[in-house]
Amino acid sequence: MATEIFDFPGADGYTLSGRLELPEGSTRGWAILAHCFTCGKDGLAASRISRALAASGIGVLRFDFAGLGTSGGDFADTTFARDVNDLIAARRAMTAAGTAPSLLVGHSLGGSAVLAAAGTIASVKAVATIGSPSDVRHVLHLFDSASLVKIVTKGQAEVMLGGRSFVLRKSFVSDLRQHDLTKTIADLNRPLLILHAPRDGTVGIDNAARIFAAAKHPKTFVSLDDADHLLTRKPDADYAAAMISTWATRYLPIGTGRESLSDY
Repeated sequence: MATEIFDFPGADGYTLSGRLELPEGSTRGWAILAHCFTCGKDGLAASRISRALAASGIGVLRFDFAGLGTSGGDFADTTFARDVNDLIAARRAMTAAGTAPSLLVGHSLGGSAVLAAAGTIASVKAVATIGSPSDVRHVLHLFDSASLVKIVTKGQAEVMLGGRSFVLRKSFVSDLRQHDLTKTIADLNRPLLILHAPRDGTVGIDNAARIFAAAKHPKTFVSLDDADHLLTRKPDADYAAAMISTWATRYLPIGTGRESLSDY
């Protein structure tokens, strides 16, 4: 399976580090995969799902959000709005390369970001989320109360997430509180696939129920059974990829490969 380096300018001018998983066989479409909060393009779930989709004929761009992995920028400057804008920048770069995305896939907070971005990307025909919060403020539950108070009162604080240390600023918290996904989901006007594990201890299954309730048809829910939030087990990541791939066949017809720039 072939992979290409696909670096591109993000919304704030930083170079974002991406990898394009090239589709095998007949091309059914192109996708962007948004990784989970503080994860990265090379995480187990992102890489496995991208490769499985590529094997089914869907090319996938996976990239590090600003300040993570090998992308430019400072993670301390991150906001949910910036992640959404970086997804739009990824769409711009892919379209210029003749691989306009027709599918958006997002994991955890990355799923919330693709829900927010999808309505602004005309080429997108379908959206899939994996273990995603229905309210982006849910991410604040990951911080202990002392850290959250320090972020708000001191302007920034060092927090531990997934065993790693990150600096987060008040702008991150303030921005989260400005977003209401309910109307965005209701106005999505795209087929939506919601994958979620009933025993997800990080983002509860009630979030999937709220996303499903807010969305209009066509919408589909798939249970990930006993998978953990990060899909750290290969069978769980492979199952999620298989479900997305099968579901997407209805919305992504088989093509002939990369389109020419003249098609856009």
